[in-house]
Amino acid sequence: MHHSSLIISFMTPANKLQAEGARREFAALVARPEAAIDLAQAALVVAAEEQPGLDVAHYRAQLLELGLQARARVGERERAPIAALNDFVFRELGFTGNQENYYDPRNSLLSYVLDARRGIPITLSLVYMELGRRAGLHIEGVGLPGHFIVRARATEDARGLLVDPFNGRISSEADCQQQLDTLYDGQVPLAQAHLRPARPREILTRLLRNLKAIYAQTHHYRRALATVERILLVAPQAHEEHRDCGMLLAQLGRYAEATREVETYLRRMPDAPDAERVQVELKKMRLQLAMLN
Repeated sequence: MHHSSLIISFMTPANKLQAEGARREFAALVARPEAAIDLAQAALVVAAEEQPGLDVAHYRAQLLELGLQARARVGERERAPIAALNDFVFRELGFTGNQENYYDPRNSLLSYVLDARRGIPITLSLVYMELGRRAGLHIEGVGLPGHFIVRARATEDARGLLVDPFNGRISSEADCQQQLDTLYDGQVPLAQAHLRPARPREILTRLLRNLKAIYAQTHHYRRALATVERILLVAPQAHEEHRDCGMLLAQLGRYAEATREVETYLRRMPDAPDAERVQVELKKMRLQLAMLN
């Protein structure tokens, strides 16, 4: 693939080296087998590329300390461990959804969420999963369309409770349907497939896609491109990312690389619903390229 797009406005040479180091570490983390991927570390390394020089070890230590406190709170209330964890995370620590600035890109950075105690559903769910796991509970992510929650179990074979960390409450399947109705105007019925456990790669891909969408919408094309590159490290089969990569490269005037990425998409997804529209964009890119030569 084309050379890395780590260049961020006003990045010093030292910052650039730090960002490149974060990218290498991320690539190594996600090259592991799925079960061996350290989600919290990978999410912190995503943040370290966005904010070069970030002290990842400091946030690891913070998670460890909060995890020990969570274990103590859960141990005090053995009959209601999930209620104890909820009280600790949502009331004592005050983690909650960032309703006011939902589209602030920092909400996708685990380090910022640990500092601000505010975030979006997926990063708050990551915090809850980490603290729950360290408290000895079984927590898995659940990627609903348009919303991310968790399933919490006291023991591996116990019945799971759905918890919505963004809204700080226990959730039911009826609540999930209501959420979908609000988001999709009653067009999406809740299916059991929506409630299955999300795998680490799926969680990281979703986290990065949130970030990509925010950067693209705010015309931060280099940052969006760097995010696409990381999605392809996590999910090499996510062919549509080659399309997005091409579109972003074209926005940056890098037409030769842009045409290669879009051609890759069309070759791998010849029957894609947007193939015709993408062909039109590809023609425009080739035209721009011809004008440069």
